Amino acid sequence: MSENLEIPFGIKQLFFEKKTLKTVEKGTFLFQEGKPAHELYLIKSGRVQISKVIADGRELSLRICSSDDVIGELTLFTKEAYYMLSAKILENTETYVLPKEVFEEKLSSNNGLTIQWLKWIQIQNQQNQTKFRDLVLHGKKGALYSTLIRMSNSYGKTVENGILIDFPLTNQELANFCGSSREVVNRLLSELKKDNVLVSEKGYITILDLNYLKDEIDCENCPVSICRID
Repeated sequence: MSENLEIPFGIKQLFFEKKTLKTVEKGTFLFQEGKPAHELYLIKSGRVQISKVIADGRELSLRICSSDDVIGELTLFTKEAYYMLSAKILENTETYVLPKEVFEEKLSSNNGLTIQWLKWIQIQNQQNQTKFRDLVLHGKKGALYSTLIRMSNSYGKTVENGILIDFPLTNQELANFCGSSREVVNRLLSELKKDNVLVSEKGYITILDLNYLKDEIDCENCPVSICRID
């Protein structure tokens, strides 16, 4: 599948120059929603899930970040900054760390760098907007279908009978990306299996009929750089 839009090299260079590496273990948090924000992170290796706890206590997962992704970026240029989302470590991760103030100073003094950053941020905003659109307009079913499409764009591998999502997910983890419950996702997946739209084995889903999912949510065929989960 098509590659994700990479963070500009000039931005990554700021993290490399600082030479501060942090190792974080699987199952812990790099940062949590509501905590004071003093740093940004560039992932060197590993995977990090970005999520938000919504009012009724459910978790809404927004992104799975990996190598060369910047996270913690929503706190820039605010005086009393707090992380708006949480970053949970899915596998042992190494990240470059950059103080928020340093990053702000670099952007303020370099217009070219600022433009690069704004272009990248705009893509992230478009990704989030389309996710929320699917949640609001298409309900739980549409949220699941669009999540599966995004997963296929991010982690899909063409196999003999369809597209294998080469990223293991429990039904609860999948439900978190849909803002739904595990029971609802279980039922919807069972219906899709019955209709031969997909199959699953040991946490790996293979989509047999991607066009069915797209037709059901009136897919607008957004660029793959936007229609992703990473």
